[in-house]
Amino acid sequence: MNKILTTLTIKELEEKYPFIINYFEENRLNVEGFEDSTFEEYLSHFTEEEIEEWGIDIENIRGGLLEYISQMIEFLGLEEDKTIESLTIIAGTDKNGKKEGFEEFTINKSEIVSIVGPTGSGKSRLLADIEWAAQGDTPTKRRILINGQVPDMKWRFSSNNKLVAQLSQNMNFVMDLTVYEFLKLHAESRMVENQEEVIKEIIDAANNLSGEQFDLNTPVTSLSGGQSRALMIADTAILSSSPIVLIDEIENAGIDRKKALNLLVSSDKIVLIATHDPILALMADKRIVIKNGGIDKIIETSKEEKKVLEELEKMDNIIQNMRNDLRKGLTISSIVM
Repeated sequence: MNKILTTLTIKELEEKYPFIINYFEENRLNVEGFEDSTFEEYLSHFTEEEIEEWGIDIENIRGGLLEYISQMIEFLGLEEDKTIESLTIIAGTDKNGKKEGFEEFTINKSEIVSIVGPTGSGKSRLLADIEWAAQGDTPTKRRILINGQVPDMKWRFSSNNKLVAQLSQNMNFVMDLTVYEFLKLHAESRMVENQEEVIKEIIDAANNLSGEQFDLNTPVTSLSGGQSRALMIADTAILSSSPIVLIDEIENAGIDRKKALNLLVSSDKIVLIATHDPILALMADKRIVIKNGGIDKIIETSKEEKKVLEELEKMDNIIQNMRNDLRKGLTISSIVM
């Protein structure tokens, strides 16, 4: 971190860490005219007379800036070393205290895992254990490892470093903003440099998922359920810092499910899908079966199941095409299966 004060110009520092402008203002540091100088070069321009007359503490200013940058990076969740390669679940117990039906299960980034089981079986509890990086201190007694190690405390207690981004079935906006304004706010909070390019990438990706097109001027409150879900999936894939994404019952979201999963996986996310849909369950690399509050077993999707998936997708395409025809006011002809 110390090197940035001797290698980056003040202009480059402001571009990389826009919040340091506040530090300059609060400490009455006038850097105008020194934009092409490093911060160390700026500090060295003060004469001994100025340092003595104005009570300038060079070491305090230098150390204060480094500390300020470090704290703001942590607060905003912008650590450059946040890469998560794997998530490991170590077995706990079910509702009756019986050991779960596995020892440990590791999910690597860019993998898709589905979670299946009856309503009330414990899918939400599994999510909560992952989200809070449980360490044997939840009702299930499960433990969560990140990259094979006990996770950093930031994943457990920091409000700015979220391990899991959740996309629920019911998603309603209440903000009086356009799609552009909403994405602009998120891009600014993530301190994205090429904001306009990223916003365009998100809207293009969202329209690729949604059956009904919308644009940047559309108020978010007027988006349909499918459009809202498409926007949030694209936003999560491209802008969210959370390395793990949980999608709850995407089957009824009115979007292209396969494209949505491919988009998230291409963004190096670990994707968990809670679903009752056989198509989504079989799209996953593996599936976790929940019973009585515990993980009963973990099944790897077989080649035979992938062949079944192909047939299910053909049937699903027929249904989707019929749905689109009905929306267009067309009549439905007979189908040969």
